Amino acid sequence: MIEVHHLNNSRSQRVLWMLEELGVQYTVIRYERDAKTMLAPPELKKIHPLGRSPVIRDGDFVLAESGAIVEYLAEKYGAGRLAPPRGTREFETCRYWVHYAEGSLMMQLLVKIYLERVGEPAKALLERVNGAVRMHLAYIEESLGSSQFLTGSTLTVADVQMSFPLEVSMAQGMLSDGQPRLKALLARLHERPAYQAALAKGGPYAYAK
Repeated sequence: MIEVHHLNNSRSQRVLWMLEELGVQYTVIRYERDAKTMLAPPELKKIHPLGRSPVIRDGDFVLAESGAIVEYLAEKYGAGRLAPPRGTREFETCRYWVHYAEGSLMMQLLVKIYLERVGEPAKALLERVNGAVRMHLAYIEESLGSSQFLTGSTLTVADVQMSFPLEVSMAQGMLSDGQPRLKALLARLHERPAYQAALAKGGPYAYAK
């Protein structure tokens, strides 16, 4: 059975959701952030040298990085679900959003969160980062168009992977009336029974931290 080494208020919540969507059995091993530093506990380093979450153990195989994990789960357990067929334009679009989530949008959001903790000395730089986040959100809004999900009419790993930075954007007050499609997409994702089941198993989820 798959083990999910789950850190509270973290990207690993979407791994639980992914497994619920696929109907794969798993166990949750919980870790709590340090209340002052918000860092993961050192015990996670016993599972993976970087000591970060998410990490899964599938038999004797240990895998970190949420993007790699959701792709691995779709390929091994998906049986054609949550990923378009290889060689199609939809597959390439799906892969693009999976990597964009952390490589582009989440990077800017993390910088934003850190600069806000610095306060007044970082005000000028924070304004630039906020502008970059708004640019990314406008781009995603336009790309979504009239589609129900990021790659069309069906949920894929792209939506699972992009959910976290979009949730952080919402919690940071960056999603406005100017992004009605993104707001509707998030509402659509949150209403899914598998998403709700993952929340129940993962525990309280404050994605702004």
